[in-house]
Amino acid sequence: METLLRKYLKGDATLWLVFIVLCILSAIEMYSASSTLAYKAASHTAPMIRHVEFLIGGIVIVFLVHLVPYKIIRILSYFGLLLSFFLLIFVLFKGKSENDASRWLVILGIQFQPSELAKLSVIIVAADFISRIKDSEKNEWMYFRNTVIMLGVISVLILLENLSTAMILFLVVFIMMYIGRISLKYLGLLTVAILIAGALGFTAFKTIPKSVMPAMFDRGYTWIARLDRNKEVHVNKYVINDANLQEQHGRIAIARGGVFGVLPGNSIERDFLPQAYSDFIYAIIVEEMGLIGGIFVMLLYLILLFRAGKIATKCSSVFPALLVIGLSLMIVIQALVSMVVSSGSGPVTGQPLPMISRGGTSILITSIYFGIILGITRQIKDDQASMSETTEIPDDGIPVVDLENL
Repeated sequence: METLLRKYLKGDATLWLVFIVLCILSAIEMYSASSTLAYKAASHTAPMIRHVEFLIGGIVIVFLVHLVPYKIIRILSYFGLLLSFFLLIFVLFKGKSENDASRWLVILGIQFQPSELAKLSVIIVAADFISRIKDSEKNEWMYFRNTVIMLGVISVLILLENLSTAMILFLVVFIMMYIGRISLKYLGLLTVAILIAGALGFTAFKTIPKSVMPAMFDRGYTWIARLDRNKEVHVNKYVINDANLQEQHGRIAIARGGVFGVLPGNSIERDFLPQAYSDFIYAIIVEEMGLIGGIFVMLLYLILLFRAGKIATKCSSVFPALLVIGLSLMIVIQALVSMVVSSGSGPVTGQPLPMISRGGTSILITSIYFGIILGITRQIKDDQASMSETTEIPDDGIPVVDLENL
């Protein structure tokens, strides 16, 4: 059995541990936070069983994906990008609406978010484009332009229904371009262009009546309302109404947790928070596991980011290094945004806590992230093992490579 585990479960042991612990925490907290779902389903176990099924599916995906060479993933990402492009357009017209946003497609009875596939594909393709940049300024401009066009098209399609996801995706790819040593001149121009576009958009939504604006831009007014409501929450912090229900009860949940929490299963705020099992699950974690539990969960994501940085330094080429950084940044930044929202420190964004919040698409796609990262670490170890087999260490300590076996 141990031989089988060593043979197939390769990759970074720390990342495997982080992934498994996140799955365990997800099962525990979902059981506690899904009280409203259980009430609606008239079953205490149905929501939990469905969530565990997705977690098991995620584990299977991680195992399978971590066996796939990243060169194949590199090729498949272009098909994923093309597919997600058409799905993002389709969902704008035929998507299922929840919380005033059409983000979901229903496939075989399962709700699927095309934006999740788009994020994954964009990060992989961006890593490919950036890794192809050479010393030539013309070559750098060509791949920078291609990356920005791809990112711009997908981000615009996503932000029409999910601004926060589009912003996180842009930030991740921007950091990847910076790490990939794209000229600061190009990055500066891109930053200025985005700031100008953001200022113009904000001004337009503040001055143009919603009745005049095309329906596809309705989510912009939702975001303006959330920003205004977030200001009101800080001013009237003791007032609870329908508009600030989630933010206020999220704060109450965190306040109840104290240092050690009320222990799993004893949450009260899960019955008052409409999204206790998804967007605000971190507030329930802190309520039940206290400040210690909240810091522990935060450390799991930071360990993932730290290990990703270490893995990137061991990669023999630019593409896998950028890919590891990009995928880990997407998970960690999304987690930090979810934590900030749950603590009431920012406007509601709808970002789940990766691998912990309820959500089939999010769990399965995040599992692919982990699978790809683990697959890269597996290949690094395999390459190191093959090199050690073809390298002899003589008495003088200088390695001699057997060229015939290379």
